[in-house]
Amino acid sequence: MKNDVQIKNKRAFFDFHIIEKYNAGIALLGTEIKAIRQGKANMTDAFCMFIGNVLYIRNLHVSEYSHSSFHHHEIKRDRILLLHKKELKKLKAKSEEKGYTIVPLRIFTNERGFAKLEIALAQGKKEFDKRDSIKDRESKREMDRAMKA
Repeated sequence: MKNDVQIKNKRAFFDFHIIEKYNAGIALLGTEIKAIRQGKANMTDAFCMFIGNVLYIRNLHVSEYSHSSFHHHEIKRDRILLLHKKELKKLKAKSEEKGYTIVPLRIFTNERGFAKLEIALAQGKKEFDKRDSIKDRESKREMDRAMKA
């Protein structure tokens, strides 16, 4: 299978300092994986949280599959994330500390065709950090323009 699905959460890199990244599997229904392979997912408002000892992703918007019959999936349902127990324990301990959260970064398909979610342990940025990010991005853009000219 081709690995051509790349759905990114660009907002996460702007709002958070990324500390540690993990790859997690997602428990999906049949029409959901087909819609993701078509690129019909949006993760702008998505976030991860623990309910008990299970990690869920909430507010991940997966549109309905265009060729399905009347059996559609719920668009913004909670989906279970699949990680090793050791990783789950580490993430739970860190996310309970003040200032840390778990954010989804991107959805991709691996070489076997399974959908995976890259999540990150992150720390929120302050307003001045965001201004620094904007300034760095604009200076990089100006340097690229100068190199082309």
